[in-house]
Amino acid sequence: MKTRQIAGALGAEISGIDLSSPLAADQAQAVRQALLDHQVIFLRNQDISPQRFLDFANAMGEPVEYPFVRGLENFPQIIEVKKLETETINFGGIWHSDTTYLQEPPMGSMLLSREVPPYGGDTLFANQQLAYDALSDTMKKLLDGLIGISTSAKADVSRTREDRIRTDGKHEKLQDYLAEHPVVRTHPETGRKSLYVNIAHTAGIKGMTNEESAPLLEFLFKHQVKPEFTCRFAWTPHAIAFWDNRCAMHNPVNDYHGFRRSMYRITLKGDRPY
Repeated sequence: MKTRQIAGALGAEISGIDLSSPLAADQAQAVRQALLDHQVIFLRNQDISPQRFLDFANAMGEPVEYPFVRGLENFPQIIEVKKLETETINFGGIWHSDTTYLQEPPMGSMLLSREVPPYGGDTLFANQQLAYDALSDTMKKLLDGLIGISTSAKADVSRTREDRIRTDGKHEKLQDYLAEHPVVRTHPETGRKSLYVNIAHTAGIKGMTNEESAPLLEFLFKHQVKPEFTCRFAWTPHAIAFWDNRCAMHNPVNDYHGFRRSMYRITLKGDRPY
C-alpha cells in the first residue's frame, strides 16, 4: 500500500489496495490510519460489486441507513447519489458534514463512483482541524462551550434532496431532525479539536438570539472553507472517496448540467460529539 498526499491541507490517494477481495487485518488498519492522518482518502480503479463495497465499509466501521433515501434492494445501507441529465440541482450541493442533525452523527462516509460526467462533478473537502487551529486565541475562548443547533430543515440543503426524495425517498412520512452539538468538537481517536458547524445544517447557537448568533456563524461559515484548508478530488470511474465527518466537510461541485453522475454512498455509524 502506498499513500500520496494530494494537497497541503488534507487528502491522500492510496494505491496498492484491491477491494475486489477482502482486506487483510493489517491492510484495514493501515487504511484506517491513513484516514486519521489525512481526513479524506481516495482509492481509484475499484470496479467492485455492492457487496464488496459493503465489505470495505464493514472493515472500516458500522454501516447505517440514511434517513431520507431508501437503499438499494438487498443493500439498505447503500444509497444511490445521482444527478440526472434533466436535473439542475445536485444532491447535497452545499458545504456540510453529513447529517449533523442526528444525535449521533456519522463517523465517516464513502462514495463509489459508477458514472461520471465528461467534465466537472469534482468534490471539495475542507479540514476543520486546520480551520480551528487558525483562529485567534480570543475566538477559541469565545467558542469554547458554545452549542450549535443543527436541523435537517434548512431551506438551502432541503432543496438539494428534493429530486432524490421524489424518486428514491423512503415510504414513511418525512420528519425533521434536530440535534445540539458543540461548536468545537474533540476527535474521539486523535484528540484534536475542530470546528463543527456547517452552513447546511447549523441554524443557531443555544442560548443566543438569531441576531446574536448570525454574525458569528456567518464568520465561521466563511472561515472554515478558505482555500488553504481545502483539497479537490476529480472523479474517475470506479473511484472511492472515504472521509472523516468528525473533522472534514465536503461540497460536490454542480458544474455538469446535461450529464449524468451516479455514485453509491455508505454512511458509517458515529458517536455523540463532545
